[in-house]
Amino acid sequence: MALFFANGATFATWGVHIPTIKARFELSDAMLSFAMLAVAAGAILAMGPVGRWVGRLGSGKASMIGGVAFSLVTLSVLAVPSFALLLPTLLVFGMTNALFDVGMNAQAATVEASRTRPVMSALHGMFSLGGMVGAAFGGLMISLDVPPLAHAAMIAAMTAAVAIGVTPGLLADHPALPSAEHHREHASRALWLLGLMAFLGLVGEGAMYDWTTVYMREVTQAPLDWVSFGYAAFSGGMACGRFGGDLLRARFGDARTLTGSAWVGFAGIALALFVPFPLTALIGFALMGLGAANMVPIFFAAASFLPGVTPAEAIARVARFAYVGMLIGPVLIGGVAHLANLRVGLAVVALTMGYIALFGARAARRYLRT
Repeated sequence: MALFFANGATFATWGVHIPTIKARFELSDAMLSFAMLAVAAGAILAMGPVGRWVGRLGSGKASMIGGVAFSLVTLSVLAVPSFALLLPTLLVFGMTNALFDVGMNAQAATVEASRTRPVMSALHGMFSLGGMVGAAFGGLMISLDVPPLAHAAMIAAMTAAVAIGVTPGLLADHPALPSAEHHREHASRALWLLGLMAFLGLVGEGAMYDWTTVYMREVTQAPLDWVSFGYAAFSGGMACGRFGGDLLRARFGDARTLTGSAWVGFAGIALALFVPFPLTALIGFALMGLGAANMVPIFFAAASFLPGVTPAEAIARVARFAYVGMLIGPVLIGGVAHLANLRVGLAVVALTMGYIALFGARAARRYLRT
């Protein structure tokens, strides 16, 4: 839980200081988008090698190394003197985040496999909580005129201390299951399917992060002080869904939890689209957060139990699809909105949730815990 919290708080620190980076280097919106793309590109490029490396090294050591490296690179992002150095630094920032992410999720899979009840959703809930606390702390530091580098140094020290401090209490990874040819073929098919579901789920999640504020302002005509509540409603729904998700998974199994979650997400988006008023949109976004909350934990847990591949490598392959979905989602919705309007654009999210509910969960059922 400490590792997931620290990861969320550290990533939020980068998010809080995106305007700082933009102002320091006098970046246009296009150049800032290019810089942000470097973070996602670094993570996507690193996922394959990172998965294999974590599988060989062990998730405990990888979490420690990843946490320390991620904290140091976070500090470097706020210290680089030029835009030319910023881009490769952000690329490495994405890579070290991928290492930390895969390491701690592989350790989470080991912990869940050692327990009689699920725990993955609550751990991802700690990431969400860390992001919320990190963003709030960053806002406080900005209001107090604390230099960005000093703020980053505080967060980096916290993350490095957590990564080093918790390592003795982490578990040794379980031995990999047999890797006969038919096991590898089975795992490959399963990972493609789980990856597709993660891609679709994260298309919606990425769209919510980037477009809720615009939807509140331009479609619902919400008062100015309500505009940011769309993002908050979705994030709050995500956090609540994750902290309650393990109870649902234990009671109903992963397959039924996934189906129900997808329907809740679909209903939430449908409510926001068909009743486009500020309050109903907020309720809809909160329901979408509840629906999306447990998808990635379920997909990661399913991947980690496949025979013929280490949990770290399986999680990394699914995570690569998820990152691509998170990256493409906002762009896809923006393109559709440009051709039609934003309500039609967000209908894409409803389609992804509906597909998972109707077909995806059924197709993936054989790989999910019952």
